Amino acid sequence: MLPKNMSNARILSFGYDASVTAFFGRTSSDTILQHAHTLVAELVADRQLEGAMNRPIIFICHSLGGIIVKRALAYSASRTSKLIQHLHSVFVSTYAVLFLGTPHQGSDMAELASTGRKVIDAMVPSKVLDSDGKLLEALQQGSETLQNITDMFAPLMKNFRIYFFWEQEKTDLGITFKYVVEEYSAAPILDDTERAGLPYDHRNMCKFESRTAPGYRLVVAALMTYALNAPNTITQRWANATEMLKAKRAAEAAELMQ
Repeated sequence: MLPKNMSNARILSFGYDASVTAFFGRTSSDTILQHAHTLVAELVADRQLEGAMNRPIIFICHSLGGIIVKRALAYSASRTSKLIQHLHSVFVSTYAVLFLGTPHQGSDMAELASTGRKVIDAMVPSKVLDSDGKLLEALQQGSETLQNITDMFAPLMKNFRIYFFWEQEKTDLGITFKYVVEEYSAAPILDDTERAGLPYDHRNMCKFESRTAPGYRLVVAALMTYALNAPNTITQRWANATEMLKAKRAAEAAELMQ
């Protein structure tokens, strides 16, 4: 459906296999970083091959995908040394991020513990490989993993248009119905950001059956506005980034001459 509304856009998807044991256990922060590195590497490779390195980027993220994108943008923002500055291009080119049901502030651990695997299935948007009973440690309220990623992403937010969406329907978890990600976590109230609810549960809030489905026009209108405004902003950002990198290389050369 989206190509009909945005015929000039290149629409790409990023999928990942998520081992529940690794993703939500003690090594969860490492696993998120690995997915973030892969996302940046694959996106840069595609854009290089398609001659699209300077084209604006708009991310649409569902659930845990939003956490990976936040970490990926923080990673890309820091890649400014000579041999890897091509990885910086993702940060420079990103104009907007739409977060659909992303648990920025975690989920209530007590509720998650009562529903176990059903919650895992609802939150992980890809094939679940394994679980040893550890219950979403990385997503509990006050999670150090989430807080660290938020701390890295917060200074970068002024560079992007941000739209937060939360689920307005509870998810069927087998023995109960619950919000997988509460409104306060999915859509924090922050200056210069937009927020809205979508009339779906967590699993289905990113799945629109038709162009007339509730919420579709809301999301697409935001995308069309961002796509219209992005080129001028990203062109200027690339000019600034090019000058910054040139200055950095010149400073490095001068240091070597000393």
